[in-house]
Amino acid sequence: MSANPPPSADPKPAVDAASGSGQLPPDDLQDFHGEVHTNDQVPSMDALRRIQDYAVLDKQGKSHSFKSLYSGSGVAERVLVIFVRHFFCGSCQEFLRTLCASITPGALEPLPRSTSVVIIGCGDPGLIEMYEKETRCEFPIYTDPTRQLYQDLDMTCSLALGSQPAYIRKGMTQIVAESMFQGLKYISSGLAHKGGYVKQIGGEFLFEPLEGSAEMTGQEEKQVTWCHRMKTTRDHTEIPDLMQILGINRTDDPN
Repeated sequence: MSANPPPSADPKPAVDAASGSGQLPPDDLQDFHGEVHTNDQVPSMDALRRIQDYAVLDKQGKSHSFKSLYSGSGVAERVLVIFVRHFFCGSCQEFLRTLCASITPGALEPLPRSTSVVIIGCGDPGLIEMYEKETRCEFPIYTDPTRQLYQDLDMTCSLALGSQPAYIRKGMTQIVAESMFQGLKYISSGLAHKGGYVKQIGGEFLFEPLEGSAEMTGQEEKQVTWCHRMKTTRDHTEIPDLMQILGINRTDDPN
């Protein structure tokens, strides 16, 4: 497996005021206003082939190829890959808590095509276990500290809050306080400033088999059939929309 390209030379981030702790440099304050310019065009197969060997890390720090998360032996036919912000982002934690209450492994099991979910962050792998517990996430979580996957899949950076989504049920004051407290607990371990680059925002990408790829190449390839790139720090796809995309019947509201 080839090594990742070198990480970009971003300054060491503080945790942002909207979803973490610490102070923002003055020149970053302007980023709280306005959505970034991005779109939801699916990446091409050429683009996916270029990044398929990029490395992601599990909570033990073990390296895996990006492709191994959505393709290969033992992997579900359809895989929803969700890119979140830094690991102390309270808004993304709220998103995953809400998602995991409705889109459970049990809810995916009856679907006619095997389906799974994978989470990717951009912080230190030493924080993945904390993230699992805080979000009550039953799906595998990895991290791309270089953020090269984010960049090459055209996810961008912003500190704009945007409108409050339905998946966030807490007030921002509570979210900020909880995020700050999480960060403080990791000062002694040196991980308090390793949650990930705070301006990086993510998105969701659904991988499905590319029709006829096995006959042409001898192995099945996956393509992205749907994606959403966040425009603000609170712009993950709403949970009912994700359920509809995956074909899950929404019988009630667990929240």
